[in-house]
Amino acid sequence: MSTTPRLFVISGPAGVGKGTLVSRIRELRPDLDETVSATTRPPRPGEVEGVSYHYLSDAEFARRVAAGEFLEHADVHGHSYGTLRSEVESRIARGRSVILEIDYQGAFQVRQAFPAAVLVFIEPPSFEELERRLRGRGTEDEEHIELRLKNARHEIEIGEQYDVRVVNDEVERAAQELLEVMAKYEKDGGSQPCL
Repeated sequence: MSTTPRLFVISGPAGVGKGTLVSRIRELRPDLDETVSATTRPPRPGEVEGVSYHYLSDAEFARRVAAGEFLEHADVHGHSYGTLRSEVESRIARGRSVILEIDYQGAFQVRQAFPAAVLVFIEPPSFEELERRLRGRGTEDEEHIELRLKNARHEIEIGEQYDVRVVNDEVERAAQELLEVMAKYEKDGGSQPCL
């Protein structure tokens, strides 16, 4: 049975467990590729060019933005970050699907630049559970938690614009659902309903 490699874009609010879910998917599907992002921030000790990031000057990053070489890009804490179109296209040309974990703004940039991308929104089982997870991390003060919760309400509304929504109530169950969704899109473009 032949399949078509796809670009899967994973988004969701802080605390929903996107990173954990994507890590589990990569364990279960080692054939999925991740891309190396570009950034204007300087390398940290131990980081390797082309493995950790593609390190670009501000001028080179701006040139590439102007040339349309990014699927998505954003400024974060004074530095630019982005996904190079070539990183995705080269992997798909080799017959490998790609998984990207980015925020909703980046996801919609990708949809414009790469319409065949499949946007997957990861949701919490409930807003109360999301708040419990955020508080349980113990990494932020009350002000930051409240800001993340406010942002999460907005993101969950935006999640309705995604191709697929997966509830991360339990990592293994959510991972299996996501794997089924991905297989369906690779097989027939997602035109048939997922089981």
